[in-house]
Amino acid sequence: MLKTVEAKSQKSFSLNPLKPPKSKSRTPSPPSPPTASRNDYERSISFPKIRLNPFTSDITITGSDGPDPHSRKTHLISSFSDLGVTLDFLSSNLRFFLVRGSPFVTCSVSNNSSITISTTHAVSSFSGNRSSTKYTAKLNNNQTWLIYSSSPINLVKTGSEINSTGGFSGIIRFVVLPDSNQDSEPILDRFSVCYPVSGDADFTKPFEMEYTWQKRGYGDLLMLAHPLHLKLLSTSSSTTVLDNFRYKSLDGDLVGVVGDTWLLKPDHIPVTWHSLKGIKEDHHREEIISALVQNVDALDSSADVTSASYFYGKLIARAARFVLIAEEVCHLDVIPKIRNYLKSMIEPWLDGSFGPNGFLYDPTWGGLITKLGSKDSGGDFGFGIYNDHHYHLGYFLYAIAVLVKIDNLWGKKYKPQVYALAADYMTLGKKKGSSSVYTRLRCFDFFKLHSWAGGLTEFTDGRNQESTSEAVNGYYSAALLGLAYGDIELAAVASTVLAFEIHAAKMWWQVKEDDTLYPSDFTAENRVVGVLWSTKRDSGLWFAPKEWKECRLGIQLLPILPVSEILFSDVKFAKQLVDWTLPALDREGGVGEGWKGFLYALESMYDKDGAMEKVKGLKGHDDGNSLSNLLWWIHSRNSGDE
Repeated sequence: MLKTVEAKSQKSFSLNPLKPPKSKSRTPSPPSPPTASRNDYERSISFPKIRLNPFTSDITITGSDGPDPHSRKTHLISSFSDLGVTLDFLSSNLRFFLVRGSPFVTCSVSNNSSITISTTHAVSSFSGNRSSTKYTAKLNNNQTWLIYSSSPINLVKTGSEINSTGGFSGIIRFVVLPDSNQDSEPILDRFSVCYPVSGDADFTKPFEMEYTWQKRGYGDLLMLAHPLHLKLLSTSSSTTVLDNFRYKSLDGDLVGVVGDTWLLKPDHIPVTWHSLKGIKEDHHREEIISALVQNVDALDSSADVTSASYFYGKLIARAARFVLIAEEVCHLDVIPKIRNYLKSMIEPWLDGSFGPNGFLYDPTWGGLITKLGSKDSGGDFGFGIYNDHHYHLGYFLYAIAVLVKIDNLWGKKYKPQVYALAADYMTLGKKKGSSSVYTRLRCFDFFKLHSWAGGLTEFTDGRNQESTSEAVNGYYSAALLGLAYGDIELAAVASTVLAFEIHAAKMWWQVKEDDTLYPSDFTAENRVVGVLWSTKRDSGLWFAPKEWKECRLGIQLLPILPVSEILFSDVKFAKQLVDWTLPALDREGGVGEGWKGFLYALESMYDKDGAMEKVKGLKGHDDGNSLSNLLWWIHSRNSGDE
């Protein structure tokens, strides 16, 4: 079992990161004793700038012997899957099947043991049925909990505790009644006898993902779907949606779905090197070429550049954009210089000769970290403790994909190292018999259907992700890499994950004026979420306060790429976002020119001439952006209709 990992716990790493060891040993860290809670809508805190739904341990289940808080050996994750874990409390003879999406908490009790159910609330009433297989506990916080058992169990209320008298072996399930529909108890009665023990998420075809729940008991399986599940759930799958069976949650209503298998089908996302509609006007091409030549002339691989992996990645991805812009405007003369620049900048990271920094393989957690990250938990924005991997590596893969596209021999030479970078967050290796030394889709959450940027650090509000557009870039770049190498599987899987990421960004990060997902006061004040946490929606950013709206817009758009056309396909929303952001530009102290560029890029979706005038007046650009890229973006807006 693994100890809890803290910022400074990384001690040993392979010094040859891109030739990882043949095997690894990694098991999940054991959690605290299991508790049951619901996302209590009334208890959640809502302010115009923040939406908070903290976890509260409404009830806690323990066995007769503990658990012993001084011995971590009492906790063991005996198995895990894409959608759940099996948690054993060895000294208490308790096993919990914790499967995401289940309205029930399911516990297996062995060896004729006893259990204790405690609560921080008062138990106002407690009763059981004649067969002693169902009990109802009403708490003074207006919750009603149902307790089901597979065979008779004698439960007795003593103060704020409920104890079993005599031994018991079998299954016990705990569930809270949805307060929005007190008539849901018969539904819970019906499905209480079938329980999930694990769940797999498999990419069956491009732009499809199938959930397969492993179940026990008998009858049909009841699970809960969040709004994005319901949007993408295929009507061809063998499921039944119980529209009136709902729980409130921070993600929106969780709705009952009956079925052992779900098929999720996101929209097909076109993964292209160039803009979807192209640049048709000759004078537009000439304007882009003029800026492009200046940008390429300024490239200098001998200059003293950053050693930070994030900013270095942005730098080379920016240069790679020049190649594709050059192809699109048919000005290929600049490509040889860009190719040489990219090779000289990328190779030191792949062969280990870049002195200040580089990639290392970490056998403890099965992934790549950086030299700076291995020495300092804050180095490279916490890359050494697995923060932002799809962000940093996404920029590297974008630049590499472009270089492979224009130099196949180079791509062949460095393919093992390149695929090591991709494997860190794109590997599908998993499950039984897998020889993969990398974690399965490291950042992507199979149930939430979006990524998390937070790594090993534990936060009160859970995991988090700030920049959805950089997550999109990570999977888009992996798909491009698949195209460059002719790797159909990589291109298909990355494109599918990309589609989910875009759907999630549009649903939970982009806040439209008429949205009803969030409370009206939050929606009125926000057009984008700053940082999305497991239990919180925050207007502020990691690097900026909530008032810096131009940063909130920019961090959800950068880098500007052909796939940005899909991420921001809703012109009406783009205008809402720009109108909401524009007043921030008059803030005392001024606004960075780079952030203005992203604002004007969105403005160009509905006002090309006005945005172009503003872009030409910029005195600088974001370190991952350029005048060439902004001109390319603006001149490729709606050009197919001209």
